[in-house]
Amino acid sequence: MSSGTRTPEVGGEFSCSISVRWGDLDALNHVNNTVFFRYFEEARIQLLDRAGISIGDKRVMLLAHASCDFHKPLLYPATVTVKLVLTRVGRTSLHFDTMIACAETPDDFYATGKNVVVGANPHTHRPEPWTASELAALASCFV
Repeated sequence: MSSGTRTPEVGGEFSCSISVRWGDLDALNHVNNTVFFRYFEEARIQLLDRAGISIGDKRVMLLAHASCDFHKPLLYPATVTVKLVLTRVGRTSLHFDTMIACAETPDDFYATGKNVVVGANPHTHRPEPWTASELAALASCFV
């Protein structure tokens, strides 16, 4: 199979590390719940960047679904590992299970959830199918 026809495999994982910033904390001295969504967003952007998919010129990513279950408070200082596990590759969408853990304890989740992104035309915002080269580039980012 040539690299042009390679597609990301369901179950593949992408992860990145993000430092918790002091400004991420709320009045209770733990990471504010809204910040978990920013961590998921950052992971999605790092995935696209690693795949070389430029956002804005020829494609935009629309967040179609985001959910998060909070398991326990996350404190400062910390470095989090955000994991995206691919659960479905649609014609125009990517579906992920999402997890946030501390780098020191990667199997102890502070939050889990689901994200769905849709690739779309930047001018019309209408969904557009993934190209073979985009799928191949995304496939190279998952382990």
